[in-house]
Amino acid sequence: MSTNILNTLKLTAARKTRALPDVVKRRNKLLQKLIEQRELAAALNEGRHYAPTRYRSFTDADTGARVVKEVPVRIKPWFWTGEKGEVLLAVQYGSKQIELQKGKTAIDVGEQTNLVTVLDTVIAATRNGELDVQIESVSVKLRDGFKK
Repeated sequence: MSTNILNTLKLTAARKTRALPDVVKRRNKLLQKLIEQRELAAALNEGRHYAPTRYRSFTDADTGARVVKEVPVRIKPWFWTGEKGEVLLAVQYGSKQIELQKGKTAIDVGEQTNLVTVLDTVIAATRNGELDVQIESVSVKLRDGFKK
């Protein structure tokens, strides 16, 4: 009277890919930064401080040994207040701004409270691959800067 427990699972012949395509790597990198910007905007709306932490290794001055410490990282906001009092958002890839449409690099958010919603929209568009062409063109510009 033995029942096969594996028959209750949905099995597939899928294999794990060894390396992600470059476009997916770039998209994931941008998504990670957009999520940080969303967290920063949400903290600003709630009136709290947001400082994510990263692990950094230092050399101990007394012993000379390498020590790993968790330190806060400063996040530079991609949003600012414009001349008319509106909040503007520019999406960055590395040190370059992404041109969202021809000649347009910023999003007019309006009020500060709309910033999280707009960032959610940009995150959804990035997940759908709508910014892949812009990310590719900016990454080419960044790589050209390193070759000189």
